[in-house]
Amino acid sequence: MKKKLFSGLFWVLLLNLIVKPFWILGIDVGVQNAVGAEMYGFYFTIFNITYIFNILLDLGVTNFNTRNIARNPMLIRKHLSGILSIKLILLVLYAVVTFSVGLLMGFTSHKFLLLAWLVFNQFLNSLILYLRSNFEGLLLFRWDSVLSVLDRVLMIVICGFLLWGRTSLPFDQLKVQPFQIEWFVYAQTAAYLVTAVTALAVLVRKTGFARLRFNRPFTAAILKRSAPFALLVLLMASYNRIDPVLLGKLTGGDYQPGVYAGAFKLLDALTMIAYLVSVPLLPIYSKMLDHTALTGRRTSLSAEAHEQVASTTWLMTSLMWVFALTAAVTLASISSPLMQVLYPEADLAVQSDYAGVFRILIFGIVPIAMSYIFGTLLTANGSLRALNIFAATALCINIIVNLLLIPRWGALGSACASLSAQTFMAVAQICLSMKLLRLRLSWGYILKLALFTLCIVLGNLLAPAMPWWLAIVASTVVALLLAIVLKLINIKEIITTILIGDDEKTADVSTKK
Repeated sequence: MKKKLFSGLFWVLLLNLIVKPFWILGIDVGVQNAVGAEMYGFYFTIFNITYIFNILLDLGVTNFNTRNIARNPMLIRKHLSGILSIKLILLVLYAVVTFSVGLLMGFTSHKFLLLAWLVFNQFLNSLILYLRSNFEGLLLFRWDSVLSVLDRVLMIVICGFLLWGRTSLPFDQLKVQPFQIEWFVYAQTAAYLVTAVTALAVLVRKTGFARLRFNRPFTAAILKRSAPFALLVLLMASYNRIDPVLLGKLTGGDYQPGVYAGAFKLLDALTMIAYLVSVPLLPIYSKMLDHTALTGRRTSLSAEAHEQVASTTWLMTSLMWVFALTAAVTLASISSPLMQVLYPEADLAVQSDYAGVFRILIFGIVPIAMSYIFGTLLTANGSLRALNIFAATALCINIIVNLLLIPRWGALGSACASLSAQTFMAVAQICLSMKLLRLRLSWGYILKLALFTLCIVLGNLLAPAMPWWLAIVASTVVALLLAIVLKLINIKEIITTILIGDDEKTADVSTKK
């Protein structure tokens, strides 16, 4: 299983590390610089409303489908036909709810127009994620990796032209007109549409899918089984994305949400890396736990399955801790010059606001990275009731801290609220995973993590002044060397697994089954 995991990670990370930096640092930041913090805050607030409610487009079907197809690949044709029909019905439900929220919030006609386009974009994005879940369940990680970046590649081309290439157009009005936030939304629509059609075409060819079939009993069964996944996604989306919405309502303007959005950019990019690691983990964990016997709250694993789960979990924990902690500490230490580079057109006061929020917000990558590992493990194990309780508690923490701190600190208070909720969620998932799946932490391993953390923190505090890009390079090199010396990263094990594999017996068993 580890060989498939590393293969999946290689392709998904390779393509995304090539494409996503151009998207985040070039296009996304370029759009915010072009339209300004206030107008981008206007867009970001509406976007987050559509994001919070986009669970109504999925109702947990995507995560359920990944887990189920990984265990029962022969069901893919039946699921594809029925679930695509469900998606169209859910679009109507999603649109009604989202527009109703817009009415309750007193949206103007301008906001409603943008909301309508973003509703359609969220539907296309949800459709792409569902189609990709079939590739993930079949362990076709190369196709999944290509589809994960195709929409961003198309948006880079379209938005790049609109930002910097309009001088070659024959239309004088379009040449001189400032970049509009609506253009950004329209570019998303075009890119998502092409990606969805491509994914569906490839899937049809791979599976022999013929046509849509609405089946009421099948629809009821799928929605019932995916309901816990739906609740979990809704709660997690809420505590992850509610901050700008609360900022806008409690501060009465778009500036504070715009500051939060500007500081959120790099965290969002790093979160995407952690998410991409979890993509192959869910089907891999699902296969590992396929023979698990669940009795009440206790989970009985065979010795072989337990060893696979434990070794994979601690390996991924080490990799993600090295990545997340190094990124958080290093980027926090250079926050001011980093914000000046990202937002050169903003004045010094705005850049200072960005940097202050970013210094707190960026540390959220550590609990987020841990949550993607242990949350994925608990999802594969079927521990959804506990995950939903944790997510509901995290949402309450987020709202309470926001209500207490936003009136005094604005976006800075929202950053504290986000970090508090993320930290609680990560600690709760780690503790439950260790209890249910009997994962043991040795004192030696804890000491290695603590020593690595201490060295990275002191290294960044005591390092001489240097350009921001050199600080990132130096910190990355030191962190990798330190992780190898402490054996948090075992290069020999990784290379051996990739070249030879460690799951021949497992593969034989799966084939016979």
